Amino acid sequence: MATSGIENSGKGEGRIKNAILIAGPTASGKSALALKLAERHGGVIINADSMQVYGVLDVLTARPGADDLARVRHFLYGHVSPATAYSTGTWLRDVAVLADSGLLAEHPPIFVGGTGLYFRALVEGISNMPDIPKDIRDRWRWRLNEEGAPRLHRLLLKVDPEVAMRLRAGDGQRIVRALEVLQASGRSIMKWQADKGHPLVDAETARFNVIEPDRGMLIKRIDARFDRMIEAGALEEVKAISAMRLSPDLPAMKAIGVRELAAAMAGEMSFDEAIERAKIATRQYSKRQSTWFRNQFGPEWERIGGEAGRSAG
Repeated sequence: MATSGIENSGKGEGRIKNAILIAGPTASGKSALALKLAERHGGVIINADSMQVYGVLDVLTARPGADDLARVRHFLYGHVSPATAYSTGTWLRDVAVLADSGLLAEHPPIFVGGTGLYFRALVEGISNMPDIPKDIRDRWRWRLNEEGAPRLHRLLLKVDPEVAMRLRAGDGQRIVRALEVLQASGRSIMKWQADKGHPLVDAETARFNVIEPDRGMLIKRIDARFDRMIEAGALEEVKAISAMRLSPDLPAMKAIGVRELAAAMAGEMSFDEAIERAKIATRQYSKRQSTWFRNQFGPEWERIGGEAGRSAG
């Protein structure tokens, strides 16, 4: 069974030298800090946020705007169709392609984002996974749309109960992933996950930064930013992605603001209520991010407090 692991490139582990990693909750000012450092060091910025990879949702996922893109070269932003279920492993392989091109040896890479698993994959590696034939992938996604996640979860309980017990019955993407891996390889996804890959980033030469802003300040930034998103065209983006008639289980459809604004446009709630719900969801998401970073990142990560977060913004 062929695998799609990054180590198959044969370039060795930890081959990305002098990387700067900037993690932080949404709206914490990490993108502004990345810009500042990229200009100072002649670096390039690489997205490490799982929502900013998707096209269509430029405004709603707070992707860098035209002015920022003109100042510094950015990579892995908006390059994935919302119809795709993009994974951490796929992102890491895309980073490996950049590394293999030689670009990151010439320009210090600055990884910036709020997805903890992306950063973990960079410095620890990620498990190899089997290649999934298109017919198998399409079949399980069709069944997810037709039958729903709970029914497929019950099926997973029968064929791979250990994995099923670790997943929520409504987590359609992970349930389908477990089923397609099992069918394609005859091996549980847990067995594959136990086989670690190789890190891409050389930890000895890397700089690790995580922004820990004042909570009250962050809430104000979140609320103000969502108001600016509405003014900048977030509603038009939701109309565009809704017209694609994608499965609600796809990651892009779970971007904060999509469900809320779509409901308002359908007359199911007022726009004021939709905006407030989206702001609340963003605050809750930022809190989960901060908790993850606090519990998962070790002492090698420099904690940047409120003042640094404000100056970065």
